[in-house]
Amino acid sequence: MSLSEVFFLIVAAIAIGSATLVITLPNTVHSALFLVATLFCVALMFLSMGAEFLAAVQILVYAGAIMILFLFVITLMNPQRPAGPDRLRSQVVWSCAFAVMLLLVLWISIQEGAMAALPIAPVSTTPLGLDALGIALFTTYVVPFEITSILLLVAMVGAVVLGRGRVQ
Repeated sequence: MSLSEVFFLIVAAIAIGSATLVITLPNTVHSALFLVATLFCVALMFLSMGAEFLAAVQILVYAGAIMILFLFVITLMNPQRPAGPDRLRSQVVWSCAFAVMLLLVLWISIQEGAMAALPIAPVSTTPLGLDALGIALFTTYVVPFEITSILLLVAMVGAVVLGRGRVQ
């Protein structure tokens, strides 16, 4: 096992541990901080696989912008308020049953070698750097890129209009 594989496994274990803490901690602010740790671990895994652009997007978009929104919502929810009755208590049995079924299907598929039958894509010889991504984005995929930007602009204007409410 090479050093890069060991690094990947260590970072993956830290990511799984911090993701587990995200869903088990009762304090929402602490959960948000462990979510940031999980997102940074995912960015490190992208870096170890040579996907620098995905690592940068992971940190800028998810660990930056999305976490700011999460923390804004957390402050609006007032985490110091005492918790009410647990509305999801009745769903614990169903969620555990589905989790066991999912793990059973995963174990059977690994034992049967179903994953080994999947075709492996050939390794591309084209460069995977940011320059190749930029060239592809602004030549081959310029129309989908512009349509996506227009859709995001319309969604942003719609969110502002809905959030503003009626002016009297």
